[in-house]
Amino acid sequence: MTEPQLGDSQVEGAASSVPPDDSDQWRKVHWSTPLVNAWQALAAVIVIVLFNSADWVGDVAEAFELPPVAIIALIVAGAVLLFSAVALVYSYFAWRRIRYAVSDDAVYYHSGIFLRSQRHARLNRIQGVDINRPVLGRLVGIAAVVIESAGGAESKVDVKFLKDDDAEALRAEILARAAGLSARQESGEAAPAFAVAPERVVYQLEPKTLIGSLLRSGTFYVCVVLAASIIPVALIVQSFSALVGFIPVVAVGASFIWSRFAGEFGFTLAISPDGLRTRQGLLSTRAKTLPPGRIQAISLTQPYLWRRKDWWRVRINVAGYGLDASGGGDAGSMSIGGVLIPVATRSEALNGIWLVLHDLGVDDPQGVIDSALSGTLGDGGFLHSPRQARWVDPIKWRRNGLLITRTALLMRSGRITRSLAIVPHERTQSLRIDQGPWARKLGVAAFAVDSVTGPVVPRVEHLLEMTALQVLREQSWRAREARALEGRDEWMLRVGMRAPEVPGERP
Repeated sequence: MTEPQLGDSQVEGAASSVPPDDSDQWRKVHWSTPLVNAWQALAAVIVIVLFNSADWVGDVAEAFELPPVAIIALIVAGAVLLFSAVALVYSYFAWRRIRYAVSDDAVYYHSGIFLRSQRHARLNRIQGVDINRPVLGRLVGIAAVVIESAGGAESKVDVKFLKDDDAEALRAEILARAAGLSARQESGEAAPAFAVAPERVVYQLEPKTLIGSLLRSGTFYVCVVLAASIIPVALIVQSFSALVGFIPVVAVGASFIWSRFAGEFGFTLAISPDGLRTRQGLLSTRAKTLPPGRIQAISLTQPYLWRRKDWWRVRINVAGYGLDASGGGDAGSMSIGGVLIPVATRSEALNGIWLVLHDLGVDDPQGVIDSALSGTLGDGGFLHSPRQARWVDPIKWRRNGLLITRTALLMRSGRITRSLAIVPHERTQSLRIDQGPWARKLGVAAFAVDSVTGPVVPRVEHLLEMTALQVLREQSWRAREARALEGRDEWMLRVGMRAPEVPGERP
């Protein structure tokens, strides 16, 4: 094992077996990787050159009797040629340094010329494996494999870039090795072959449903109201500055709506022996695989304008993803990393819930779910806020509720935007009670379940303080009793699929 040099970075601690530098386990990425990574630098160079040459473009155009547009085109062409020549030389040496390897216990990735980086993620810590295809990558048929590990947003390993088929094969290999499978490698092969696990699609987002949900979003109506009020006023008072001030507001709203549309376009949810698989994206695309047992918390939310359609959004917390999807561009926005289903009817959303929590732990799950999604006070057996909570929570105190079942904690809230958070007992990280001065005077307190960073915040406000203390003690015991995780065999039986056969092995 080589010693890391100054400036190297290592992720996830030391692994048990690192391939030696001359080992044939190391593999190369696609030769275009440095070039694909350099396009942003090229755009920055062009902007800088144009900005610095703006003062003398007119003088040069007048001296050579050429239109300014021609001078600008020549400047851009020269900058592109110069940058391309430097980028080609640098890319060649950078490509020679980029390599990756997969062993029985970790994934390794080395890169860098001047500042060398050595990253690896242990297989038993992997939370998910994604395949990201940026716009330029889709044009040339390459993709990045992102290995998310339980260690925060900076613990992931990006293998950039591979051919599409190689990326799919690498994902299958990582998931198979993480599950304890092995494959035989024929002599002369660059890497062992693992069969890609089959899948069954359980949900697809229709474009009209996605568009309808965006047209019923608060952001869209805010933009419409501002346009309907500011534009007529600006025309009446004949103030151009009012219109200019309106442009940034429209740009922010339009950017949000476009990000949601392009990022969630074509969303597909499927199940496989590997776990849950999602695919999404209009220009840049992202395919994500979540192994069984990695989801820490799940929630359903319904904005007020979605009630007529009875649409719901399903979000999840997964260790390693946090709030940053790292999707980049139009497939990005922080929502993607924590979305299991962007928008769906109640029955479709509940199907996604049952994939994560197959047993709600009650005798009448449908009645409990109905009470959790639209009930108030003690409907469905929920522990709820007392009447005195209306002084500090006048709008939604009737919706605050907590229900403990045999398998999970259910926490409902929200009167305008309805919300239900579910945390399986075995996923409980820690418990706490929050109580401010006014809540202490009224004898109420908030009960919260700490989860990994993500969009789901399991918390119920303004319970009776004695009720919150009792729940804290009881839930601590339940969490300790429910630590045993389900096995992969149980997951495969639930999804009704068999594990892929290992090439070269006989039953």
